[in-house]
Amino acid sequence: MADTTLVKLPTPLPTWNLKDFYKSHFDPKITKELKEIRLKLRLFQSLWKNNLSKSSESDILEALESYEKFQEWIHHLSSYAYLVFAENMEDPKRVQFFQLIKEEVTDFSKGLLFFPLELNQMNDTFFERWLKNPKSRLVKYAGWLRQLRAQKPYQLSQALEEVLLDKDIPARSNWIRLYDETLAGLRFSLDGTMHPISDVLNFLSDADPKTREKAAKSLAQGLEEKAPLFTLITNTLAKDKESTDRARQYPSIIAARNLENQVEEDVVQALVKAVKNSYPSLSHRYYKLKAKWMGQKKIPYWDRNAPLPGRVEKTIPWDLAKNIVLKAYHDFSPELSEIGKLFFTKNWIDAEPRPGKDSGAFSHPTVPSMHPYILMNYHGKVRDVMTLAHELGHGIHQWLARDQGFLQSDTPLTFAETASVFGEMLTFQSLLNEETDPIQRKVLIAGKVEDMLNTVVRQIAFFDFEHRLHTQRTLKELSTEEIGDIWMKVQQESLGPAIELLPEYQYSWAYISHFIHTPFYVYAYAFGDCLVNSLYASYTKKTIPEFEKKYKELLQAGGSKHHFELLKPFSLNLQTPSFWNQGLLMIEQLIDQLEE
Repeated sequence: MADTTLVKLPTPLPTWNLKDFYKSHFDPKITKELKEIRLKLRLFQSLWKNNLSKSSESDILEALESYEKFQEWIHHLSSYAYLVFAENMEDPKRVQFFQLIKEEVTDFSKGLLFFPLELNQMNDTFFERWLKNPKSRLVKYAGWLRQLRAQKPYQLSQALEEVLLDKDIPARSNWIRLYDETLAGLRFSLDGTMHPISDVLNFLSDADPKTREKAAKSLAQGLEEKAPLFTLITNTLAKDKESTDRARQYPSIIAARNLENQVEEDVVQALVKAVKNSYPSLSHRYYKLKAKWMGQKKIPYWDRNAPLPGRVEKTIPWDLAKNIVLKAYHDFSPELSEIGKLFFTKNWIDAEPRPGKDSGAFSHPTVPSMHPYILMNYHGKVRDVMTLAHELGHGIHQWLARDQGFLQSDTPLTFAETASVFGEMLTFQSLLNEETDPIQRKVLIAGKVEDMLNTVVRQIAFFDFEHRLHTQRTLKELSTEEIGDIWMKVQQESLGPAIELLPEYQYSWAYISHFIHTPFYVYAYAFGDCLVNSLYASYTKKTIPEFEKKYKELLQAGGSKHHFELLKPFSLNLQTPSFWNQGLLMIEQLIDQLEE
């Protein structure tokens, strides 16, 4: 088997420094803060509960500022607890700490619940008068208040909202925790050595075809053994979502996610339709081309991300990966590159794969008074360099948006992927511009096409899978075989006839954690990729004056503006059919280059 483990990487990999939060998760300061929050929360309730409707504008502003401080305070604790947990999900002490903080935060959230509910009981005219007055001091919270008012039709009484919050830990959060701990604890056997899932997924893009096959078979076997548990978790969480949606009277299965994302359902449906219509011209065409390059009519599913023939697989040291990514950002914007450097110099990145560590990659925004932290598992491949560029984009975005304050710094998922995918595009173009060998240029373009297909086609196929699963779950509990059937049908439709899906592939849905953590999150990736393709086309064509400045302002806005406002400076409108087709056209043109 080819050696793709990390012990041979020539430079050590960074681990993050969480001491910016606390000395450790045993720090007595944490217990002291929990007590302080309880005391101050009681004072906040005595001042404002049942009093907001008769409050003046200045009173509302004072209450909002206090509410925001509370939210920042408790999320400071919960962010730290999650990062400690993500470091090692198999450590009982960390698990216990994470659970303790989660339960405390739920209690605090319940104590603050009255505030947004009472705000929403206030008269619409009353609010609009304030928000339309540019001299009103409440204007700084306009984005958050408008989003809050949009949720008004689906909010329940305070008693029912408290019940939903109370049941979140036993009915939802602990199921998610069980899933995370189970996945992190799985070990897969390859040639007599046991590997965590992050290693096995890495082996699926190994240069050795036998290694890819063994990894795929081992992954399938491990997932099949745990499939009954993953099936129970999926059924339970889907039913929980349905009962909550029904109580709130959401008009569709995806309405809650769309509301959270501040995007209209017709926009999402237009995206989904455009991508599904493009399957033949994108994924079907590309994988047919790849099969031809590999001398076959069909390639097995484990070769979907296989290196191309002629590719020189190099191990890229961490320091080189850092320089590649920062240079790509610098060529676009020296200012963004300087922000990116902070993550490396201040130890805000954990890149070392370890047993028990979260197997994925993320940039956690934490809270505005702190800074983001990036987690990834670096294996020294080009794809890992692109992951670094992606997560650094998130981190830069989160850093820039922090000035909006806690309530408005969080970006809707649809726009949260903008900076990350844009960062990937900058890095890809930088690598391509420096590569002179025609074969390696072809390899780079093919790699980018595969990444874009994974981001657009694969994520919309995931969305399709979720939609079918949740729709059928409203009728009955689904068996492992039934979930597998949905998965296989959707995957075959999206990947096309050149990819051979063998029976064991039916269990691969089980390691896609977004299905468990955040239902219908996945369309945001396709949304972000198509949006970035359109933005990048404007950037390269130089059709938008001061593009860099406007792009930075888009990131700085966080969640304070609707997408109409955010995209107006770029003359882009998500509701026009041409918008999505323009984003998909960039992928098609790259495949055209490969065919030529």
